[in-house]
Amino acid sequence: MTLDERLIQTVPSERQIRHQQLGFYAFIHFTVNTFTDREWGDGSEPPSVFAPTRLDAEQWVKVIKSAGMKGLILTCKHHDGFCLWDTKLTDHNAMNSPCGRDIVREVSDACKKHGIAFGIYLSPWDRHSPLYGMGKAYDDYYVGQLTELLTDYGSIFSVWLDGACGESADGSGRKQYYDWERYYSVIRRLQPDACISVCGPDVRWCGNEAGHTRASEWSVVPLRTRDTEKTAERSQHEDSADFRRRINAGDEDLGSRQALENEHELIWYPAEVNTSLRPGWFWHESENDKVRSLDELFDIYLSSVGGNATFLLNVPPTNEGLIHPNDAARLAELGRLIADSFAENIAPEAEITADGNAIDCVKTDSTDEYYMSERENAEIVIKLPRKEKLGYLVIKENIRLSQRVESFAADVMEGGICREIYRGTVIGYKRIVPLGGAAADGLRIRITDSRSKPTVAFIGVYRQAER
Repeated sequence: MTLDERLIQTVPSERQIRHQQLGFYAFIHFTVNTFTDREWGDGSEPPSVFAPTRLDAEQWVKVIKSAGMKGLILTCKHHDGFCLWDTKLTDHNAMNSPCGRDIVREVSDACKKHGIAFGIYLSPWDRHSPLYGMGKAYDDYYVGQLTELLTDYGSIFSVWLDGACGESADGSGRKQYYDWERYYSVIRRLQPDACISVCGPDVRWCGNEAGHTRASEWSVVPLRTRDTEKTAERSQHEDSADFRRRINAGDEDLGSRQALENEHELIWYPAEVNTSLRPGWFWHESENDKVRSLDELFDIYLSSVGGNATFLLNVPPTNEGLIHPNDAARLAELGRLIADSFAENIAPEAEITADGNAIDCVKTDSTDEYYMSERENAEIVIKLPRKEKLGYLVIKENIRLSQRVESFAADVMEGGICREIYRGTVIGYKRIVPLGGAAADGLRIRITDSRSKPTVAFIGVYRQAER
């Protein structure tokens, strides 16, 4: 079997497709660190420090929804071992704090009420538990916690597992060798629709925490990529500027033909871009004026959601238990900018042809019908009814038939004259092509190389929005 034949036989699961369709979703980091002004707790913090006075999970959900996010992943337990739910396995939890409330329950209920998908983060490293580093005894404890979260709080869209694996809390130097396969089997049994992210088989980490994305983010990658974060030596040290640096050039290409030619086993393993709205993952009063700019956030959105990845943006509540007004205002601005930028799709008014034949099926955002070229290249012409100032072109492949396009270009047309405006590699689930307000009466998409007959499931052409 040729490489291209193996490539196009590597396809996503339905859970992976549903996850990618979310596009943009939130991380909520909230634990004892919020009250101790730290990023990583050491497990010695007493529950008494956890004392939010105005905790409002519904406010969190309304704020992230205002940004256009479709999901929320809550840090139910970070490395400090403090649990945000009514666990029966340890007293080190929110029920025994001044808060005295099951925060996981409140967030899950608020998400359900407002139509937001709910996910969980449960750190395998527990700096409080005396069982940590004791092998099966700790794995039993961790699986017990997973079981509580996956059975008592409704539907879960994501179980987010990182690879942090430091020493035990008692100073003995013990480390735990996590039984990943056991964790996965529990998740699959209890929440079969949930994607297991980062240290898991469904969604991979993009490789940095700064919001930077690869120019070519392939979904078909070597099978061995799946084990990269399980060792995660870098994740065993506290976050630093060095850790958040851009990924190394050697990691830039994970899935081109050249990168895969000597790989024997391939998987569908799409990328997630995760970063924080502020410099830290947890709220710090000193960072109230350090919220990312609107332009920076929108650029990350375009390059992640619009670059065949998903975007996980952390939003840390304050020690009162609310999203800070500065954060809330910026997220509302971002939501308005995204909505305005993609408000007016004029493709349904256009004449769209390939090889001289109409392909109206691409005007509908669905994989039920799609265009497939008879060749391994294709030319799609979009004739607009009038000259327009154009903001963005959106192209989607039918990823149910894998990721096929290896390279493409986009041209703007005016009076029959074509001018190349963009050249790229990956399309995948979604590629957003910036058109920069170019005045045109048409567009041309040239698929210049493909792994097999290329597919296009959707084309959107969006008017330039006023800012």
